[in-house]
Amino acid sequence: MSISARGIATSVLCFFLITIYKNKKLWYNILKTKTEVQIILKQLFLHSKKYLKECICGPLFKLFEASFELCVPLVMKQIIDRGIGEGDKNYIIRMSLVLVLLGVAGLISTVIAQYFSAKAAVGTVASMKSALFRHIQSLSYTELDRVGTSTIITRMTSDANQLQNGMNLTLRLFMRSPFIVFGAMIMAFTIDTKSALSFAAVIPALSVVVFGIMLLCIPLYRRVQQRLDSVLLHTRENLTGVRVIRAFRREEAEVSSFEGKTEELCSEQVRVGKISALMNPLTYVLINLAVLVLIYTGAIQVNSGKLTQGDVIALYNYMSQILIELVKFASLIITITKSVACEHRIEKLFMTQSSMELCENGRTPENVGNIVFENVSFTYCGSPEPVLEDICFEAKAGETIGIIGGTGSGKSSLVNLIPRFYDATKGRILVDGVDVKELDLDALREKIGVVPQKAVLFGGTIKENLLWGNKNADEDTIEEALNASQSAEFVAKKENGINSLLEQGGKNLSGGQRQRLTVARALVRRPEVLILDDSTSALDFATDASLRASIANLPYNPTVFIVSQRTSSLMSADKIIVLDDGKQVGLGSHAELLESCSVYREIHESQFKKEGEKI
Repeated sequence: MSISARGIATSVLCFFLITIYKNKKLWYNILKTKTEVQIILKQLFLHSKKYLKECICGPLFKLFEASFELCVPLVMKQIIDRGIGEGDKNYIIRMSLVLVLLGVAGLISTVIAQYFSAKAAVGTVASMKSALFRHIQSLSYTELDRVGTSTIITRMTSDANQLQNGMNLTLRLFMRSPFIVFGAMIMAFTIDTKSALSFAAVIPALSVVVFGIMLLCIPLYRRVQQRLDSVLLHTRENLTGVRVIRAFRREEAEVSSFEGKTEELCSEQVRVGKISALMNPLTYVLINLAVLVLIYTGAIQVNSGKLTQGDVIALYNYMSQILIELVKFASLIITITKSVACEHRIEKLFMTQSSMELCENGRTPENVGNIVFENVSFTYCGSPEPVLEDICFEAKAGETIGIIGGTGSGKSSLVNLIPRFYDATKGRILVDGVDVKELDLDALREKIGVVPQKAVLFGGTIKENLLWGNKNADEDTIEEALNASQSAEFVAKKENGINSLLEQGGKNLSGGQRQRLTVARALVRRPEVLILDDSTSALDFATDASLRASIANLPYNPTVFIVSQRTSSLMSADKIIVLDDGKQVGLGSHAELLESCSVYREIHESQFKKEGEKI
């Protein structure tokens, strides 16, 4: 029987090696997983230094629990052979108490291990999330545009949570399962060498089934994760654009598209589920065959007096422990594979570096009022054509510069170059005679107030939102900003005034109120350069005129850039830049452009005709 067991073990091992040799994909998966595991361990080590004690204590207490579990079959053997066999009830009671003690000790060890593992996993991933958020904040608009908002959100939530679960399970099971498998085999050999040879035969066979199925499932699980990312992206787009979808009556089309993506995800999950579902029946068939062999050989040796009934029961328990732990370990490896894939995507974000070169010893600008564009061209990353081409103008301190042009002419792109949200592809931007790339970026932006095209407010009070412009602003500065932005009246009508709560995104305000508050937030900074990027589009003409008049009368006299589609908003500007398809086709005052620039004249005439006014 021993020769047969050795032969079976050798045959299974040879079959396992030949299968891997012939299937190059298995080798590829193994090597790829090994490389990715090295990456994840390196990244996790950087963020788990504070939790080194927890990372050690978690697996250590799990080994204690495993040791107690390995002792249980030996205690059962003694109860059967000595207690039941000899009819010693007192011995049975004493050994039963030992079983209870082992169970309590194992439970305590498990709870402690779970505590340390969870603390290490949650703390490490929280540290990684914080580091990732700081890194994202350091990226320029170019990288944020390329990566995409949905990708960043998925990495910081779904992927990070999957990584946390993987780390938690790894600390608890990665050492425990192999320890029990090999420990059970060693303990079996201490009971009976001949019977334990069935362990040596069944473990390779179980390994072939468990790890073979695991290696087949690894690439399929990666594909499932990709399908899940696609579903999440589509869901986010639909929730963000739900009003547009309803406005154009595209509900049925979007529902159909979503169902298609979910069906693809479902089919992938069913496919991998069918393969992974083979694990339990195959392993149970193998283990039960081994149990039959074990009971058969054990029964013969019990009859011959070489083994006791307790020995056979102990061997059977060790066989069951091996089965359970191998299945657990296979599931753990699949979880680790998912976690490695998620961490690999997180690592890609960490590896994304800002394309904006920062000057280490950048100069701190004293004044930023004078701004000069010298043959400035700009191209978005991945775009084949420039968005702006050969832009030349000078804005002197205290002047108001208007920027107008058709949709997609590059108006917002132009003003985004001033605070260095993007860097010019060609040419130079001078601030008080110094290239903007040679200035300290934080110091430059401290002197610039930007009101973006989309009014964005945050959950909290109105005052908290205004203090984003200047956290040290006093009450007089806030009042001045509210008056200048034409916000004081509607803020005063609120029950709690400036301490009234705003919902996320300012959803409990109208579009015009949101725009005025974003202007007030920029004015709280008392900036030397104020950029209004089409930020008064929701205001009526009277409020818009009052706002521009108030800004013109500000005591600190900032240089103002106004991006607008209305010529009425730019009539009083010192200079107006006219853009057409990224090119500067006009520069001058309102009266000058009406005579010299056909593009500006067409825009002006079309607007005033629509309003029924004379030109």
